Amino acid sequence: MTSKVFLYLFLTVLTGLSGSYAQTLAEARKLYEEGHYAEALPVFARYVKQVPANGNYNLWYGVCCFQTGDAVTSVKYLETAVKRRIPSGQLWLSRAYDKTYRFEDAVSTIEDYIDDLKRRRRSTAEADSLLSVFRAHLRMLKGVEKVCVTDSFVVAKDDFLEAYRLSGQAGKLFSYAERFPDSKRTGKTVYENELGNKILYSEADSQGFQHLFSSVCLLDKWSAGTPLVGHFPDSVNMAYPYLMSDGMTLYYASDGPESMGGYDIFVTRYNTNTDAYLRPDNVGMPFNSPYNDYMYVVDEYANLGWFASDRYQAADSVCIYVFIPNVSKQVYDYEQMDTEKLRSLAALLSLRDTWTDQEQVEKARTRLAEIGQTNLVTGKNHSFEFIIDDRRTYYAESDFHSSEALGLFRQYEQKRNTLQQQQKRLDELRMRYISAKASGRSELRPAILDLEQNLRRLEAEISQIAKQVRNAEIGSGNF
Repeated sequence: MTSKVFLYLFLTVLTGLSGSYAQTLAEARKLYEEGHYAEALPVFARYVKQVPANGNYNLWYGVCCFQTGDAVTSVKYLETAVKRRIPSGQLWLSRAYDKTYRFEDAVSTIEDYIDDLKRRRRSTAEADSLLSVFRAHLRMLKGVEKVCVTDSFVVAKDDFLEAYRLSGQAGKLFSYAERFPDSKRTGKTVYENELGNKILYSEADSQGFQHLFSSVCLLDKWSAGTPLVGHFPDSVNMAYPYLMSDGMTLYYASDGPESMGGYDIFVTRYNTNTDAYLRPDNVGMPFNSPYNDYMYVVDEYANLGWFASDRYQAADSVCIYVFIPNVSKQVYDYEQMDTEKLRSLAALLSLRDTWTDQEQVEKARTRLAEIGQTNLVTGKNHSFEFIIDDRRTYYAESDFHSSEALGLFRQYEQKRNTLQQQQKRLDELRMRYISAKASGRSELRPAILDLEQNLRRLEAEISQIAKQVRNAEIGSGNF
């Protein structure tokens, strides 16, 4: 009798667990379809681990990784989904290849997807559009500029302008809210020239599109904003202006059709014959990426350049890059260079790979310090704080001497960001659990248990990666 009772209880528990797991998967699918990828990710992670050959699990998990900013991880799972011939797998895989600078693979994958759509007599409009984008990105990879990037540091996105320290002759930068505290409109940034008598800024129209305006100060009174006139595309955002000291060369950011993805940096010149700006040019890689790149500044007096990018960053952060401006543009030889090396240079995965003249780098860093930059590396605005050993603590990506260690550190930061997102989700579920009725608690319990288990796994992975970072950096011996 006892054995029968035990068997009954065992089967009841097993059935309950199966139901919970199925319910959890159904909930994850619902979250996925609603675009809540961060919340769905831990559930799909468990399922793909249990059944690694399941094409749908690989697709869902890969898409969640991609949509939460981890394109590198997504590739492996989306490749499996494509091998399992899961519909839309090729579409997502091509996007992941694009985000990881594998543009040739992105082109070939989306071409295969288009062929498949044609065989099934489905619309190819979206895929055709992506194919044009990927081909444009591949062309850009063939023109990566040789530029020495001396430093980078990560700051809060909302306060990123605080990281810019310019010579007095290079003008000033303000947030729109700071410069126009009483305005009922919204904008991005404001540039003020050295003399303090002219500003360029972006401001949103009634539809929300950002446009560029200028205003001048005459007799201590500022004129009304005047839209910049030029060969600019319609219905796109234009923001983050910076005017060179010649008063003619304008850098700004736009998310128009010629952008790689999100905001890209463009340059144009003022034509005095037509009183309008010429057709703008995309400044290309490594300044632009499939992510958001903006606020390009050239401080001619310090011979330093600046730009911001959210590539590989958490949603609330942005990376500020400092570089040495070139007198004339020179590009890497696409045909002669190793493909992986070129991708790394285009993506700025290792700043040290851009250093062809160590003396030039040291001089640039000296100039950086002379205009009050030291606090950006060691003060309140430092990128992060990562202890290497009892003698060394790093505060910026440029502190790393080993490219392997830097790559591992980026994985470490990405895992920490995922951990924070999932911890927030867990806290929300726990609050719902406290106020829920018995039936509601039964529905929430499996998701809470899954998240708790996943958080423990993430914490262990983060600890292990931290050790790998230290070992790789110390083992490089480049101190």
